[in-house]
Amino acid sequence: MLLVCRFATTPDLLVRARTALELLTAADGCLGGELGRSVDEPDRWVLTVRFASVDAYRRALSPFPVREHVVPLLSEADADEPATFETLLEARAGAVEQHESLRA
Repeated sequence: MLLVCRFATTPDLLVRARTALELLTAADGCLGGELGRSVDEPDRWVLTVRFASVDAYRRALSPFPVREHVVPLLSEADADEPATFETLLEARAGAVEQHESLRA
């Protein structure tokens, strides 16, 4: 499962995103995350976090520190596009693995 949130620059975005990444990537089932800046529009940012499953994603959002620090940040993301995606193709070292969709 992939969480993708887009943000405009705010004075505290780096600090808040760092906290979000620390908390989310400490959760069981979190595979990693990153914050990136657009090279074309430097005031635009994207936060991506990968989870082993939808259940792992939901469990990662449950602890109080996450609800206190991460959920408010995620609520400020641009809401004009979807934010959660299921991973169907995954590649490492030139090999691609296809996953079954969780959708019925």
